[in-house]
Amino acid sequence: MTRILGIDPGSRITGYGLVDVEGREERFVDCGSIFTKGEDLPARLKTIFEALSELIEQFQPEQMAIEQVFMHRNASSALKLGQARGAAICAGVMGQLPISEYTPTQVKQSVVGKGSADKAQVQHMVKMLLSLPEVPAEDAADALAIALCHAHTSATATQLGAQAGVALRGFRKGRFR
Repeated sequence: MTRILGIDPGSRITGYGLVDVEGREERFVDCGSIFTKGEDLPARLKTIFEALSELIEQFQPEQMAIEQVFMHRNASSALKLGQARGAAICAGVMGQLPISEYTPTQVKQSVVGKGSADKAQVQHMVKMLLSLPEVPAEDAADALAIALCHAHTSATATQLGAQAGVALRGFRKGRFR
């Protein structure tokens, strides 16, 4: 079993979601949002770092997945998002987690099947895929979707690696010429 921590970074609200993956089975563990207050950006970044560090200590994930920064119309917002993302990545690194990054389009494609899906579609699919009793809040649903995207991507990479290994072994034995 592998426990994955998904992070949807934000300077005001950072979503988190934890899933356990065993084979093709994905189970919900926990999700929520970290709310930061005030106008002091360094204090908000500290809140994100400390809250995620506590979650990592409490839930002991083996891997972390985080959404990549996408370009906002407002450069100041993009910079703040990047800094929040950096605080989250630092918490993961301090927790000795391998960290994978996914674009919003990759996450939506993996969970909904359409890279242009809206937030409501992502929330609905996360609810369905994890058999949740209700739709999670937007930021928590996005974080769970990021964790699920990582689980799906890892499973595909493992399958492709296994298939490539079979072909490579066959080639070395002279079966494929």
